[in-house]
Amino acid sequence: MTEIVLMSDPRIAAVPLQERGERLVDVRRDSSLAVDERKWQDLAGAFAHVREGVLARLLKAQAQLPRGIRLLFVEGYRPLSLQRHYFDEYGDQLRADHPDWSVEQVRSAASRYVSPPEIAPHSAGAAVDLTLADADGRELDMGTRMNATPEESAGACYTQADNISDQARSHRDTLGTALTAAGLVNYPTEWWHWSYGDRYWALMTGADAAHYGPKELPSKRS
Repeated sequence: MTEIVLMSDPRIAAVPLQERGERLVDVRRDSSLAVDERKWQDLAGAFAHVREGVLARLLKAQAQLPRGIRLLFVEGYRPLSLQRHYFDEYGDQLRADHPDWSVEQVRSAASRYVSPPEIAPHSAGAAVDLTLADADGRELDMGTRMNATPEESAGACYTQADNISDQARSHRDTLGTALTAAGLVNYPTEWWHWSYGDRYWALMTGADAAHYGPKELPSKRS
């Protein structure tokens, strides 16, 4: 079995950063991607932003999908404060469920589902959570709901999990083939999480440095 490198791995934090300075773009305005409505309570619209280079690759991936299937964008950029909240919240849950675990065990287990804030691809505008939909916008069966935890799904959230249907496996393969060809990498504990240009991407592809580091979304002026 291929080794799964978790976000907590110190090799990721050690990857150097050569920030390209690309802006965050709103995929609702700057592309033909279908955007899911589940995050629209985020009135600032942060969730709908990614770096320019990420968007270009998503559009390339979408063009390679079979007729009648399209990407469904759910979440991209995530402010660092929100990422920290998610990581701490999940860590607290794991600590309560496993009081005998060490600090490092909790951190490692938490990173299967939420990236440590200091290297989080979402907070760099480098990552996207997405799925597949048909021509009418109905989500395809991917084996679990998006954002299912390893505990909730009995590990079926892992991209290569074997406890999913043949149809779900086929859909995951379709998604993965298109996104990989476009230059993105998957976080193997989450079938829906793909990124380009972040530290995890750099380590997985052998790049000399990451292109995108943590970034603040510019405030809107009235």
